[in-house]
Amino acid sequence: MVEMTVESVRINLATQQRVVILKATKQERYLFIWIAHAEAYAIAVELQGTTSPRPLTHDLLKNVIVELGAKIESIVISDLIEDIFYARIVLDVAGRHVEVDSRPSDAIALAVRAKTSIFVEESVLERAGVALETNEEQTLTKAEQRRDKKEIDQDNLDAYRDFINTLDVLDEFGKD
Repeated sequence: MVEMTVESVRINLATQQRVVILKATKQERYLFIWIAHAEAYAIAVELQGTTSPRPLTHDLLKNVIVELGAKIESIVISDLIEDIFYARIVLDVAGRHVEVDSRPSDAIALAVRAKTSIFVEESVLERAGVALETNEEQTLTKAEQRRDKKEIDQDNLDAYRDFINTLDVLDEFGKD
C-alpha cells in the first residue's frame, strides 16, 4: 500500500464536477477521484481549517466513532471496479480490528477530520494513478509508462495537461 495525502480539491468550471487529488507522500504519484459536491465541500472545509457551528455529517460520524470508544486507524482506497473506487475505514474497537466499507469521498472526509493516514492499494495506483516525470516535467499515466518504451504522444499529454489546468482549486468551499 502507498500512503497518500490530500493534495487538493478542485472543480472543473465547465462541468461543475469536483475531484479530490491524492498525492503519494514519498513519490510523485497522484490519484484523481471524482466526487460529489457535498463531499468536496466537507473535505475542503476541513482542509481550510474552517468549522461549522453544528457538526457536518462527517464530523458526526467521527464523533460517534470516538464516543463509542473506537479509533480510526486509517482509510484505504482498496479497489477499482468498472471505474468505481472502493474504500475501507479501518478502526480499532477495543483492540479489535474492524474494517467498514465506504465510498472513498466519505472515507477521505473522515480521514482529514481524524488526522489519520490515507492509503491506496498499489493495484489501484497501477490502474488509475498518474506519475509526474520530474526530469521532463511531463504528466504520464502508469499505462503510458508501461508501454514498450515507445515515445509518448505529445498531443495526448498536452490534452491531459490542458484538462488539469481547467480545474480550479476550491478555495471558497461553498463555490458552485
